Parts: sequence; C-alpha cells; structure tokens
Amino acid sequence: MERNGLIDIGSNTIRLVIFEFNHDTGLTEIQNIKTPARLSQYLDDDGNMHEDGIKVLVTALQSFKKVAQAFEVTTLYPIATAAIRQSNNRDAIIKHVKKEVGIDIILIPEEDEAFYGSYAVTHTTDIQDGVTVDIGGGSTELTYFKNKKIKHAISFPFGVVTLTRMFFDGKQHNDKDALKKMEKFLKKSFSKADWIVDKKVTLVGIGGSARNCARIHQALRHYPIAGVHGYTMSHDDLTEVYETLKSYSRDELVNLDGLSRDRMDIIVPAVVVFNVLYDIIQAQSFTFSRKGIREGFIMHQVAQSHRGEFKKENVQSDALRHLANEYKIEPSGAIQRQKLAEALLEQLSAQGKLKVDESVKQRFLQAAYLYYLGKFIDSDSSSQHTYYIIANSSINGLSHKERVRLALLTSFKNKSLLKQYSGETHWFSDDELSDIQALGGIIKFVNALNISNTNTVNQVELTSDADQYQLNVFYQGEPIAEIYQSNRQKKHIEKILKGKLNIQFIKN
Repeated sequence: MERNGLIDIGSNTIRLVIFEFNHDTGLTEIQNIKTPARLSQYLDDDGNMHEDGIKVLVTALQSFKKVAQAFEVTTLYPIATAAIRQSNNRDAIIKHVKKEVGIDIILIPEEDEAFYGSYAVTHTTDIQDGVTVDIGGGSTELTYFKNKKIKHAISFPFGVVTLTRMFFDGKQHNDKDALKKMEKFLKKSFSKADWIVDKKVTLVGIGGSARNCARIHQALRHYPIAGVHGYTMSHDDLTEVYETLKSYSRDELVNLDGLSRDRMDIIVPAVVVFNVLYDIIQAQSFTFSRKGIREGFIMHQVAQSHRGEFKKENVQSDALRHLANEYKIEPSGAIQRQKLAEALLEQLSAQGKLKVDESVKQRFLQAAYLYYLGKFIDSDSSSQHTYYIIANSSINGLSHKERVRLALLTSFKNKSLLKQYSGETHWFSDDELSDIQALGGIIKFVNALNISNTNTVNQVELTSDADQYQLNVFYQGEPIAEIYQSNRQKKHIEKILKGKLNIQFIKN
C-alpha cells in the first residue's frame, strides 16, 4: 500500500488529488479538493505572472501540502501546465515557491501533457482508435491514437479562460457575433492538425469542461445511473447541450443541473471546441474519460516501480479483479463457479437451447466470478446491493450499457427483480432480457453447486433422451448442501430446457 499526492496547477484551477495504490485493489482516489485559482488571468501583456497570481499559487500550495501531510502521503508531485509554462517569469515563480512552500514544481512540457492524458484514456477504456481533447484554462491538447498507440500530439496555446477573454470580454456568454468569430478561429487553428481530419474515430473528452458537458447532458436526460467515465454522446447530444447553454441567461445558468458554478463563464467555449472537433474528425461519438492528465501521470509513475501494472491490454480484467478484491470475493470458489457456468453454457448451447455471442459470453463469465458481491455489505439483500454497486461504479473498459448488463447478470435472483432493475434504464430489448434471465439462471444454479465454498463439485455433464434431461454432477467430498440447493434452483435450467431435469450426483 502506498499513497501518492498530485497537485495539478492548472490555468483555471489548482487541485490536490491523493491516490492510494495496492496491487489487489488498484489505484483508488481517496481525496480530491480544488480551488478556482484562474492563474492565467494574472499574466500581463509581457507574459509575466504578476505578484497577486503568485500569492494565490503559494497560498493554495501551502494549504494542499498540509492536507497531503495529514494523509501521510509518501510522494507529492506538484505538476504545472500552461499558466506557469506560458509565464516568462516561470523560473522566478518556481524558485519563489521552493523558498516559501518547500516543494519543487514539476513543469510539464506540452508534449508530455498530451501524453499523460492519452495514457490515461488508453489504460482505462477499451477504445482502440480515437482523438483525445483536453481543454484546460490556458491550453488545449489533442492526440490521435490507433490501436492504443499515440501517433500524433499537439498543444494549442488557448483554453477556456483565454478563449473567454479573447472573444467574450464585456459580452454575454451567448453573444452571436462572439460565438461566430470563436468558431471560425477554432476551425482555422485545428486545421493545422491535419492528421485529425475525417478520421471517423471516437472523440474523447478529458478534463473538467468535458465532465461538465457530460453531466449537463445526463441531467437533461434524467440519466438513471451514476458516473460519467465512459459516458457517450452523439453529435445531436453535443448540439443539444450547446443550444441549451445558449438559450439560458447568465442568471439561469446558476440553476442548470450538471454545470459547476466555477465553470459558468467558461463552459460555452469548451462545448464549441467539442462541436468543432466533432465535425472536423467526422467523429463516431463523443466519449468522456474521467481519467486524464492527473491519473495518467500517477499511473505512469506507479508503473515505473511496479512492472506489469496498468497494462492497456488488460483494462477490463484488471478493473474487475480490483472490484472483486475490494468486495472480498473468494478466488477459488469464484473460479470454480466460473468454470462450471462455462461448462453448462457450452452444453446447453450444443443442444441448441441457447445462443449467445462472444461479448455477451464474456460478460456472463465475469458475472459468474463476481456473483452476489453485494453480500459483503449484507447477505440478506445481496442481490440489491450487487446491482447497485456494479451499475453505479465506474468500471474501466465497460460502456455504461455493458456495466448495467453485468450488474443484471451478477445480481440475478428471479424474473421479477430482473424486471425491476432493468426498468430503471429501459436499455435492453425483450430478447436481450430473455438472454440475461437465462444466463443469470445458469449462474444462480452453478452457485448452488458450490454453496458450501468447498469446491466439492468439479464437473457437470448434461445428457438428454427425447424430452428427458439429466445432469450428472461429479464430486469429491460431501455435497450435502449442494444436493439440497441445486434441486431448489434447477427450475432455472428447466426453464431453458423447457423440460424436466433430473440431477444425479456421482462420486469421482
């Protein structure tokens, strides 16, 4: 177990995030606080940050250093991006901070800022090809990655704060002339990155402005589950957010659900950036990544000292392993349940009783491993806790719909509860729900075959003769509890078979 603290000194905000790392449970954020510093507004015409801005910086760093010490942080990384990077007196700022606060600011070059943001996306999502956009207060970074490898990166010397100052000084956030001029400026600027034109890949938004955009849209749609990591929007969705922001007055923005008060005056430039890029890229979708430069930086540091962690090929499996460990899933019993579930599914499929594609089968096997993880909280309401935890947890590598599918499978108890849970989202067709019920029933049945968690049952064999079905269950040891529970739960298999099932326990 180790704790790393990161102070992100941005142009718009200064934020402290404390991460705890453990091989079993992965990287966990245990503290996240910020102050809206707006450092870029303290740059004068000569490009120097004047004294008031430096004072704001020092005060924030002194406060955050004390918080990090209280949390017993092992290593503290104060990283600075555009506001300090663009200051002509940056060396003097860094020297002053060292003297007053006793910490060494790490100045992140433009190309590294783009790298860390893209690193976080490729290591926490299953997106293979995409363009990332990270718009901060004073700069905007774009990267293009293919097969999770970065091909191009560029940083533009403007962000939401500078764009607001350039085009909306003394004007309303929805001024038509200002919006038109800004859009023209952005199209011309982004055209320099000709490697993004017509790429037809996912546009991935990183950072606070993208997060606010996603949250506004979720609020407009009364989104039924929690979390914005992996939240996906269409071009029409982005346009809806843009039109909503334009239609609101300054005073009305205060009450717009999903919009942080700190971003009321700077959210419109960000949403225009996303819309302009969507058009240039001819993007397939806009997806928000909650993991950006901060997570990318810390993950990269941890990976240097812990080889094998954060493999971009293992995003889903690592996330689910960490989840299982967090909720104390017993590995040997979970592996046995998974093995029996796969064997029974294959035999039912061979007899033409079920047909599922590979992606659904993958979710089924994951659910077999995680089955009823909510019993960690309360065994009497395992199903309810399981559904809520998985449906509302940010699970790297899973889309929101697939996260809910996993939740429905992992929490399966009966048809009525499945109907209740699925009714919260209405994301699945009748055929999909029928498959989830069948697959959930298999998991519940094989869980009964190892109800004592002693791995007594090691093999199952389904045979049929006309309309007669028999399941031979091979075991070692004493399967008394398994005999009782499997006969109680065999109705789930009989529903799939559309016939009676006789269970025969056979000692190896």
